[in-house]
Amino acid sequence: MAAPTRVFAFRDARWAPDPVLEPGAAVRSPQPAPLVIDNGSFQTRAGWACPDPAVPAEPLLRFRSLAARSRGARGGAGAETQVGNDLGSPEPLRWLLRSPFDRNGCVDHPIVLTEAVCNPLYSRQMMSELLFECYQVPKVSYGVDSLYSFYHNRRQNWPCSGLVISSGYQCTHILPVLEGRLDAKNCKRINLGGCQAAVYLQRLLQLKYPGHFAAITLSRMEEILHEHSYVAQDYIEELQKWRCPDYYENNVHKMQLPFSNKLLGSTVASEEKQEKRQQQLRRLQELNARRREEKLQLDQERLDRLLYVQELLEDGQMDQFHKALVELNMDSAEELQSYINKLSLSVEQTKQKILQSEVNIEVDVVDSKPETPDLDALGSEQSLEDVESINEFEPLFAEEQPEVEKPVAAVQPVFNLAEYHQLFLGTERIRAPEIVFQPSLIGEDQAGIAETMQYVLERYSKEQQAILVQNVFLTGGNTMYPGLKARIQKELLEMRPFQSSFQVSLASSPVLDAWYGARDWAVEYMNREEGWISRKDYDEKGGEYLKEHCASNVYVPIRLPKQAPRAAEAPSRASGTGNPSEQT
Repeated sequence: MAAPTRVFAFRDARWAPDPVLEPGAAVRSPQPAPLVIDNGSFQTRAGWACPDPAVPAEPLLRFRSLAARSRGARGGAGAETQVGNDLGSPEPLRWLLRSPFDRNGCVDHPIVLTEAVCNPLYSRQMMSELLFECYQVPKVSYGVDSLYSFYHNRRQNWPCSGLVISSGYQCTHILPVLEGRLDAKNCKRINLGGCQAAVYLQRLLQLKYPGHFAAITLSRMEEILHEHSYVAQDYIEELQKWRCPDYYENNVHKMQLPFSNKLLGSTVASEEKQEKRQQQLRRLQELNARRREEKLQLDQERLDRLLYVQELLEDGQMDQFHKALVELNMDSAEELQSYINKLSLSVEQTKQKILQSEVNIEVDVVDSKPETPDLDALGSEQSLEDVESINEFEPLFAEEQPEVEKPVAAVQPVFNLAEYHQLFLGTERIRAPEIVFQPSLIGEDQAGIAETMQYVLERYSKEQQAILVQNVFLTGGNTMYPGLKARIQKELLEMRPFQSSFQVSLASSPVLDAWYGARDWAVEYMNREEGWISRKDYDEKGGEYLKEHCASNVYVPIRLPKQAPRAAEAPSRASGTGNPSEQT
């Protein structure tokens, strides 16, 4: 039985600008509701954390975390910056936080914002400065997106422990959580994610289909990763399956690139081509003739003027003659005669060209096809030798005669144009996602998820390891590949002791659970001080200050070395005591 044809078309969806959303009365009373912003590496999501059923419990704004700045706008208006969906297409910003706040310069709502794991203090300081100094927010809370997702999907009493595997667009994190708090000292990061997988897939297909190099874009590769790729439970065994022709035919996905049905060959008859060429030639000849006539008219008028001045000299009207020479910017009668001779020669040459062009046009109109002499009409006036001589010249005439055009049929393509513009996805479906397990496929000298997970577990005691593996949690957009959960279970089965137990779970919504978890936390801790940084804390402790909570980073303040007081150093310098080697 033949396998069904698996041909998929690229959507190539264009983004629509985000609407301007006016906050309702439910998010303002009885107190301002927190605004939750999930600042992801692939997509940014923003919405309200309000227990009121009238407010949607989902992000109202979603846009790609992309920025584009034009070199200069038309009319000298200066450069323009666009963000996210305002771009129209990612293949060409307002600030990331500016789009929801364009209508009001002051934001009187608390802000819940996600940040990276072990975010540098300088980055947090710049963000706090922007929020407090520019937007005048009353308070802000920072948290880790994967920990918010872990908080939203908790399946037992909180606080709980577990091993969070978060794979996003730019990197992958292995985060151990003990008793509801992040163990930042044993966190590990792998610098591979969905972006590197898309670039790797693009290179594979561009090498496979060099004729479609420009059509294989990163946006289309991301679409293939999201909808047509999967993770093999055993990579080598899966590659062996793809070597079977029947398995290849049953599982290959064909991606249809856009193409045009217009044929490359021309179906226009040569008679029509010749007619168009004759029309173009005739128009060109008419244009040249018109220009020659205009030039002849101008030269003739100037020649008549010069001849009139010369007649003044011959009639003896010297005053008028000298006055006319001054108007013509000439000095003597010899110069006048020289100009008259040159103009006369130019007028004659132009007339000859006009006559010659008219003759050429007449010749073109007359049919140049020589006719074969009518032998019957010659009668007795023509001898047999004359007829034979005419027959000898007939092949020469035939070479000059245009051949009779045959009806030209439509050119049929020698291959299927639609099939030529198809990308066949075979092993590429598993090779791109495999880089997070085997970074060596793209030449990266890093450990994969399995090796990093084992390295993190070995830093704990056996009792703690048993607790962590009982709740291995997968989150992030790069964990949505079919088969990823089974692959993690296989890797854990190989590294864990015999007859040991473990449990792997996938987030209910790997992409949105970070925002949902942040909303849950904001609603629960809305009226508490835990986890919130107020304006007073910002003024007293600086922009890098962080109040810890169950889904936040660990705050490590900057410790500067203490300097000796200068008042104590002054008497010692005055008495001259000190190290002799330092004295001059």
